Amino acid sequence: MKKIKVLALAALASTAFYACTSSTESETDEVADEVVTLSDGSHEISAEASEVSWKGVMLGVKEHTGTVALQNGTIEVTDGVITGGSFTVDLANIVPTDSAYNEEQTREKLVGHLSSPDFFDVENHPTATFVITGSEGTTVMGDLTIRGTTHPEKVENVEIHAVDGVVNIKGNMTFDRKQYDVSFDVPMKDMVISDDVELDLSVVSMM
Repeated sequence: MKKIKVLALAALASTAFYACTSSTESETDEVADEVVTLSDGSHEISAEASEVSWKGVMLGVKEHTGTVALQNGTIEVTDGVITGGSFTVDLANIVPTDSAYNEEQTREKLVGHLSSPDFFDVENHPTATFVITGSEGTTVMGDLTIRGTTHPEKVENVEIHAVDGVVNIKGNMTFDRKQYDVSFDVPMKDMVISDDVELDLSVVSMM
């Protein structure tokens, strides 16, 4: 397995130095960042500081975006490589962030529908889990479980940043909702819900 590279924050690095001049002084400020290697062992994830963002698309009509709470998580590292760990997502805490709503189609109505048996059936399946099985390059592999159904999935484009003692691991995943019995379809030919659900992951741990 190739070791996942630990990257400095590119966006901050591009603006790392600022020249400030006046009639009396000239000063340069540097943004503090640090390149580190994840130490071997178990790293606990801060659920409060981490975030899972999602996007679902009704093809040619609109898209919905939002966040869902991370309940807990750990990452296992061996020889500097992510080899295990798990994440639990609280599906009872779905928060829409888009603006595609009106008096009839409200955020509350969307959350209620996503929580219903048409989609994630939150009453019977309040959480989803991702259990890491290994990593290669910038890809982390694992088993995703939704509604009691498990399939292998990948978190891709993984980047690990460290700033001021805080490690932020980012990546993205796209999964086919119908593989997990999230099979609702709009009964109108011109309104098709994409099978793909896109996730952006940002998990935080202390060094």
